[in-house]
Amino acid sequence: MTIDISQFFQVFFDEAEELLAEKERLLLAVDIAAPDAEDLNAIFRTAHSIKGGASTFGLSDMSEVTHILESLLDRIRQGQMALTAEHVDAFLAAKDILKMQLDGHRLGSAVDQDAVANVRMMLQSFSQDVPVAALTPVAPAFHTAEKAAVSHAGGQRYRLELPKMEEREVDALAAELGLLGDVAVSTLADARKVLEVTTHESLDDILAICSFVLNPDDMVITQAPPLTPGEAEAARAAQEKAQGYGFFDPLPGAPAAQGATNPGYGFFQPLEDIRAAAGVQSDTEQGYGFFQPLDQIRADAAKAGNAGAAGVPAVASAVTEVEQEKKPVKKEGEKAGTESSSIRVSIEKVDQLINLVGELVITQAMIEQRAGALDPMLHEKLLDSVSHLTRNTRDLQEAVMSIRMMPMDFVFSRFPRMVRDLATKLGKKVDFITNGAATELDKGLIERIVDPLTHLVRNSIDHGVEMPAARVAAGKTEAGRLFLSASHQGGNIIIEVSDDGAGLNRERILAKAQQQGLDVSETMSDAEVWQLIFAPGFSTAEAVTDVSGRGVGMDVVKRNISAMGGVVDIRSAKGFGTTISISLPLTLAILDGMSIRVGDEVYILPLGFVIESLQPAVEDIKDISGKGQVVKVRGEYLPLIPLYQMFDITPRFTSPSEGICVILETEGRKAALFVDDLVGQQQVVVKNLESNYRKVVGISGATILGDGGVSLILDVAALIRSSRQLADESIFS
Repeated sequence: MTIDISQFFQVFFDEAEELLAEKERLLLAVDIAAPDAEDLNAIFRTAHSIKGGASTFGLSDMSEVTHILESLLDRIRQGQMALTAEHVDAFLAAKDILKMQLDGHRLGSAVDQDAVANVRMMLQSFSQDVPVAALTPVAPAFHTAEKAAVSHAGGQRYRLELPKMEEREVDALAAELGLLGDVAVSTLADARKVLEVTTHESLDDILAICSFVLNPDDMVITQAPPLTPGEAEAARAAQEKAQGYGFFDPLPGAPAAQGATNPGYGFFQPLEDIRAAAGVQSDTEQGYGFFQPLDQIRADAAKAGNAGAAGVPAVASAVTEVEQEKKPVKKEGEKAGTESSSIRVSIEKVDQLINLVGELVITQAMIEQRAGALDPMLHEKLLDSVSHLTRNTRDLQEAVMSIRMMPMDFVFSRFPRMVRDLATKLGKKVDFITNGAATELDKGLIERIVDPLTHLVRNSIDHGVEMPAARVAAGKTEAGRLFLSASHQGGNIIIEVSDDGAGLNRERILAKAQQQGLDVSETMSDAEVWQLIFAPGFSTAEAVTDVSGRGVGMDVVKRNISAMGGVVDIRSAKGFGTTISISLPLTLAILDGMSIRVGDEVYILPLGFVIESLQPAVEDIKDISGKGQVVKVRGEYLPLIPLYQMFDITPRFTSPSEGICVILETEGRKAALFVDDLVGQQQVVVKNLESNYRKVVGISGATILGDGGVSLILDVAALIRSSRQLADESIFS
C-alpha cells in the first residue's frame, strides 16, 4: 500500500514555521560569551527537525540549506568551534531564507535565489574547515542521503527490541535513527526486529524519534558497554556485508549452504578456524561483540547475589542501571506529553462553534424573558431550571470564548529580532524587555494589533532612544531600554510601549504643528500636545529615512486602534522617556453594552465609552448660534448629540431636560448623547452588519435581543465625528 504524504504537507508547514520561530527566539537569547549547552542543542534540533521534514517531503532547497546549517551547528555544540556574533547573524539570515523558501512552497511566493546563494556561501565560509557533503535532491520518501562515515567508537550502545511492525516502518525508523549514529538491524525468532544503535546522543533523543513511529513503552531497551574502535569497524563491516553495500541483493538460487560451510570462497581460511587456532571465542560466544544474552545476565546476577554482593558481574550492574534510568525517563515523557497535549483545529471550526454558542445565548435570553412573565409560585421548578440554564450558558460561553484567546507572546515574540536589527542599523544599543507575555487576547485582535505595535516599537527606537554617546553624556547607561508589557484591567487589556529615552519635545511639536497650520496654543496641556503627533502627516524628524520621517503611521495607528474599540494614551517626561498605552477590549465577539431607547427603537451603546448618564437642568442647556446645543456638566460645556436627529426617528422627548444625556468619551473628546430612556445593561453577541447588509454610518454592528428583535450597536467614534456640533473647535473652549 502506498501512502499519500501530500496530505501531511500543511502539518509540516505549520510545524516548520513554529520551529523557525523557536530557532530565532533561541538565537536572540543565547549568551555568545558563554552559551548554554542545552540552548545549542535546542538550536541544533530545530535545524535537524526541519531538515528531516524537508527531506521527507522532497523539498530539496530547504534540506540543502539546513544540511550546511546543521553541520556548522553540530561543530559548535560539540565544542570544536567557538560561537561568535557573526555566527548568530548568519544563523538568523539562514532562518530568514528558510522562511522565504517555506512561504514559496506553501503560498507560491517568489524566492530570491541570489539571497539563498549568498547565505549558503556565508555558511560555507564559516565551515571551511568542516567537510560538508553536498546533498542531492531527494524524492518524497523515507530514505535519506548516505552520510559520510563517522566513528562512533566510545559511544553508548542501545539494543531496541521492537514490537511486530511492518517492514517499511522498521526501515523508516532505522533511517531516522541512522541520523544519530550507527544502526544494525537483526531479526528475532518470532520475526520481530532488533535495532542496535551506537551513538553519542542520549536515550531521550532515541525515544523522541521512536515516538513518531511507535509507542516507546512497547519496546524493550537494554544497554551495553561502549564499542572499541576495532569493534566499531567490525560491526560496520558486518552491516555493509549484510546490506550488500547498498547496491546488491542476494542472487536467487545462490548456493547459500556453500557460503555458510565455506565462507572463505576458496581464497581464505574460515574465520572460525583462525579464531580457534588463536584461542579466541566465536562471535556467538562473545555476543557478536555487543551483548550477552539478557537471561544469562540476570541468571549470573542472581547467582552472584547468592554468593555475595562483591561478585556481581559488572555487566549486570550496567543493565540494572539502564533499567533504573529508563523508568524516570518514561515518567518524564508521560508528564511532558500530558502538559503539551493539544490538537490543531482550523479557525473556521472555532468561529462556527462561537457562532452557535452565540445563538444559544440569544435563545437562552428569549427563554428567560418569556419565563419572567410566569407566576413564580406556580412555576417555581421551571424558573429554577431556567436559572440553571442561564448559569450554564454563561459558563459555556466563557469557555468557548477562551478558545479564541491567544497569549500576547504570539505578538511579543516578533519584536526581539526587529529591535536587534533596527538598533544595529541605527548604531544604537537597546535592551528589549517584555512583561505579561502570557496575557491573553482574542485572536482577531491579536492579528490586528501587530502592525500598530510594530510602528510604535520602531518609533521608540528611532525617535526615543538616544545614541550611546548622548546617553552617556546625559548620565544614562550606554544601552537604552525598551519595555513591552501587557496586563488585564477590568474587561480590557492594557498594552504599553515604554522607553527610557529623551522623551517628547513639547516645543518642537508645537513649532511643527504651527508650521503645518494646526490650531495650537502655548496654553495647551501636555496631554493635548502629545495628541498632536497623531495628526495625519505630522512628523518632527529632521530627515526622511527608510525607518521614519514621512509622517505616515501614527495617525493610522490611532485609527486602527479606535476601530478595534480601543484608546491610545501618551505619557512623557523630557529626558526620562515616553510611555504609549493602548487599551483594548478582550474580544470583539461579545460586548458589554447599555441598552438605550429613542422613540420605539432600542440601541446598544458600548459600555466602554460611557462615563455617566444624567438628566440636565434647563439652565444647563445652551444654544450656540448655527452650531446646535451644548450642555454644561460640572463647569465643562459638552456638545449635545440628539440621536433622534442623527437617525431621523420620532422621539418621545425633544427637550434634553425631559430625556437622558449619556456622557461619552472617545479619542480624547467628550460629548453628550441625548436619548429618551435607559433600558438596562447586558452582554450581547455582536453580528457583522456590513457582511449581511451594508455599511451604515454610525452603526458598528447588530445583535439579537431576548425578545427576538434586532438591535443596532452604535459606533460612538463615528457619531461624534459626524455630528455637526463638532465642526467648530470653539465649542470645547
